[in-house]
Amino acid sequence: MKKNRFLIALFALMLLVLSACGNSDTKDTAAKEKKPAPKPAPTEMILATTTSTQDSGLLDVIVPMFEKENNVKVKTIAVGTGQALEMGTRGEADVLLVHAPAAEKAVVDAGDAINYKRVMYNDFILVGPKDNPAGVSGNDIKAAFKTLADTKSTFVSRGDDSGTHKKELGIWTADNIQPAGDWYVSTGQGMGQTLQVAAEKKGYVLTDRATWLAQEKNLNTLKIVVEGGNDLMNIYHVMQVNPEKHDKINSKDAEKFVNFMVDSKTQDVIENFGKKEYGQSLFFKYTE
Repeated sequence: MKKNRFLIALFALMLLVLSACGNSDTKDTAAKEKKPAPKPAPTEMILATTTSTQDSGLLDVIVPMFEKENNVKVKTIAVGTGQALEMGTRGEADVLLVHAPAAEKAVVDAGDAINYKRVMYNDFILVGPKDNPAGVSGNDIKAAFKTLADTKSTFVSRGDDSGTHKKELGIWTADNIQPAGDWYVSTGQGMGQTLQVAAEKKGYVLTDRATWLAQEKNLNTLKIVVEGGNDLMNIYHVMQVNPEKHDKINSKDAEKFVNFMVDSKTQDVIENFGKKEYGQSLFFKYTE
């Protein structure tokens, strides 16, 4: 009788052990089934843009936002707008963010870029030595350039076919002036570096306001001398390179980036960028 009871107890114990093992296996299997699938590797996209978006710090804010939301790794190439547009026509970039409307329109009309949208704006300003030896002031940029040429005051140009350089050349052309001589210095560099050269030489220079505000603390020999004129508007557009003309283009992510830039959330980030640090927006959102 005792032996039977012992066998029954042993059998019951074995059932409990087997049941516990089964539950454990079930739990382990369920846990494995609930484990999220690994995140796919990010795709890669090339953004060709002007140096002002980089020198101002704006790209440091908006590019990580886009990357995180879309699982994309963005390779940013910051050059003059002319070079960025050339990259687009050669199919060496997927999306462009630039600021030379006339040159941009030519690229769009040629069919090298599509999905062309205005995204933001700020303005150009003329800065110069704090003692302003040429005496230029006000908001008439054409009159200021004529005075600089007449007095042969040191003028520092980017000379890099950028949007700012194109704007500068347009003003000289409107004044029927071909700047040349020792007083006219061409750097062939970006906006930040060109401002540094102007500060060292105590010269005048046309710059976008965003880069000026971002760099001003390091440019203690310069100040704004001309601003606010209608001729000084600085408009930025975004566009994707046409995949029908360039078969290696990442058109899917390029389209996402265009839509991202004009999205209301991104536009609010653009509008507020710089307010806390500089007391004013470096760029303004575009609204219809």
